[in-house]
Amino acid sequence: MPFIHVELVEGRSNAQLKAMMTEITDAVEKNTGAPRDAIKVIVNEMKKDRYMDGGILKSDAK
Repeated sequence: MPFIHVELVEGRSNAQLKAMMTEITDAVEKNTGAPRDAIKVIVNEMKKDRYMDGGILKSDAK
């Protein structure tokens, strides 16, 4: 049973997330032969003020 965890900074629409998760499921099914109903995709979205890159909070980035 494959579990795929994706970490993203918030900001994508539900439609974008669903499309991404569907494509991940398709790729895992195709490349591993795992049955589709056994593939789990989990998305964790971080708030922009909880993620820092190079000393700059994503909420402060332009």
